[in-house]
Amino acid sequence: MDWTDMDANLDHIALGGLALSAFVLVAGCANMVLMFLLWLLYHSLVSVGQIWYSFGWESQLLETGFLGIFLCPLWSLQRVPPNTPPSGIVIWAFRWLIFRIMLGAGLIKIRGDQCWRDLTCMDYHYETQPVPNPLAYYMHQSPRWFHRLETLTNHFIELVVPFFVFMGRRMCALHGVLQLLFQALLILSGNLSFLNWLTMVPSVACFDDASLRFLFPSGPKGVVRQVSRIQSEECPVPTKGMLIRRAANVSVGLLIAYLSVPVLLNLLSARQIMNTSYNPLRIVNTYGAFGSITKERTEVVLQGTLSLDPSDPSALWEEYEFKCKPGGLARRPCLISPYHYRLDWLMWFAAFQTYEQNEWVIHLAGKLLANDPGALALIEHNPFLGRGPPRWLRGEHFKYKFSSLGGGHATEGRWWVRRRIGPYFPAINLTGLRGYFEARDWPHPEIQ
Repeated sequence: MDWTDMDANLDHIALGGLALSAFVLVAGCANMVLMFLLWLLYHSLVSVGQIWYSFGWESQLLETGFLGIFLCPLWSLQRVPPNTPPSGIVIWAFRWLIFRIMLGAGLIKIRGDQCWRDLTCMDYHYETQPVPNPLAYYMHQSPRWFHRLETLTNHFIELVVPFFVFMGRRMCALHGVLQLLFQALLILSGNLSFLNWLTMVPSVACFDDASLRFLFPSGPKGVVRQVSRIQSEECPVPTKGMLIRRAANVSVGLLIAYLSVPVLLNLLSARQIMNTSYNPLRIVNTYGAFGSITKERTEVVLQGTLSLDPSDPSALWEEYEFKCKPGGLARRPCLISPYHYRLDWLMWFAAFQTYEQNEWVIHLAGKLLANDPGALALIEHNPFLGRGPPRWLRGEHFKYKFSSLGGGHATEGRWWVRRRIGPYFPAINLTGLRGYFEARDWPHPEIQ
């Protein structure tokens, strides 16, 4: 594609995917062609997204979407196609996916951080997770014994329950119920983007028709009657299309088995890594979450000033506010799941590293100094709105903690208390950034 029009190209890819997925959602049906196009469009975004699409659930969405292709008939848009029932191979591929997701998450925790082994990780998690929500504030105030119970429950769900998949119909269904409830609790207690919603999808494969029939209409023309009629009929003579489909399903099963070898070896390895793809198409991947827990929450707060001299003690530094991540102390934690504010997440990662390890932070600062509308669209509050861009911008490093429930700060309406650690990056201006940008072959921002 022509890079001079890349913004428009990416918009068109995203809008095309939005239109196709909206059709599938509203119509309640799909075919392999539509599902393949959706997978291809999202794969295109992930492939060029770099750090913006560096999250583990991007690969999980691609793997889930790839399997979804083979749940559908090739061309037909019938909701209950009579000659193309879902293959048992694909159903088991979804079960294998949820098994790897949960077991990988459990093993990386046990291997990765002492606090998971001594049952203290939940003492910190609600406060230090990437983007807390209001319930996380109250959950953090729970007694220590409750946090120990939470950690033990997490280990049971992630290390024991996944094996229920292979223990017969009832235990497999129990696995599905427990995983759905577990993901629902995670959704309520944090803004983990669409990760938990996505993880519910392969969990549904743990149920059979008898378990799910209550969800569908059972009238004369309802789905339940249609499926029962198809199941009661004699198997038709396989057509050429049916044979091709069966061959495709067997091929997919063999492909998944082959690609699972390095993933399985990684699960068994003491040096397990998480959220990694061993193939460029991201068809079978490794997963995991919170292998280590940060014990303190640090935040990078971006501040700008109109002062000519940033060293002037009287310079007024005003703070930018992000869409969702902690900033203002009286600002209530937001509730956005399953939406994903990618910049807020990346700022969380940057806060416990240095700006030298996250050069994109300086790129963002340059955009804000130039009043770039694209960058400002990712910010909730621009303190210089209507006054022109700041002359200088700096990053300040703070340690944040939840205020104590019923304490003085909470009584004053503060959800957070904070203490300054020091500078994250020094005061910079557009002129001083020119050499920095040129050395990295970045276009120098121009004031808008």
